Amino acid sequence: MKSAIGVFDSGVGGLTVVKELINHLPGENIVYFGDTARVPYGIKSKETVIRFSIENILFLLKQDVKLICVACNTASSLALPSIRHHFRIPIVGVIGPAAKEAVYATRNKRIGVIGTRGTIKSRTYENEIRLLDPQIKVTAVACPLFVPFVEEGVFKGEVINKVAQTYLKPFKDNRVDTLILGCTHYPIIKPVIRQIMGDQVTLIDSAKQVALEIKNILTADRMLNKGARGKHGFYVSDNPEWFSGLARTFLGKPITNAKKVEQCSL
Repeated sequence: MKSAIGVFDSGVGGLTVVKELINHLPGENIVYFGDTARVPYGIKSKETVIRFSIENILFLLKQDVKLICVACNTASSLALPSIRHHFRIPIVGVIGPAAKEAVYATRNKRIGVIGTRGTIKSRTYENEIRLLDPQIKVTAVACPLFVPFVEEGVFKGEVINKVAQTYLKPFKDNRVDTLILGCTHYPIIKPVIRQIMGDQVTLIDSAKQVALEIKNILTADRMLNKGARGKHGFYVSDNPEWFSGLARTFLGKPITNAKKVEQCSL
């Protein structure tokens, strides 16, 4: 197996990134690690998220990876600057590509961001957007219930609709025309968000932009695999059966080879 792209997330949400990587880089081998024993990261302290991220990267490095994608928005916002100092391997987060796409897409310079408490509290999206265009007004709201809804398979219905209406009201009040889905779980409930926000609002899902950025990096560094179809390995820190059951929703196909990794071997 040629050197792979390593991807880690706090749970299953990062599989939306894996799906885009498979679409745009079909010849690449991919190793995914979901830290399902310690999900969610969004309520953890910055120091804890940094420690978990370093442990996840050390595990992926044992799998002979050539680049690592931090598919978790919380880890990207809280840990990315620190972990880049620890490792020489290319490390790509999800926030930069999404911010760039949102700045490009907005027409009225009013951008919204939804994410976990950790992501929103860090203000990383706001800082990235304002570096690109200081004139843009950013509205950011934490949506902590969206992740458990997705992981429990609640993608529609009265309950999630009511919660979403409450979370999204500030964006409608502030007339945002572009909304960043600042968590890799959120694309799964995009229909709910779309129904409330309306077709006139552009929804930004960073997964595609991240995949394209990784493709550009591998191309520039001459590290692209030339094979026809890459191999994909999946590891979790707990409950591979639960992970595999949700994987079809995120990937569009089932996973049968998810393996549990003991915490001491991370």
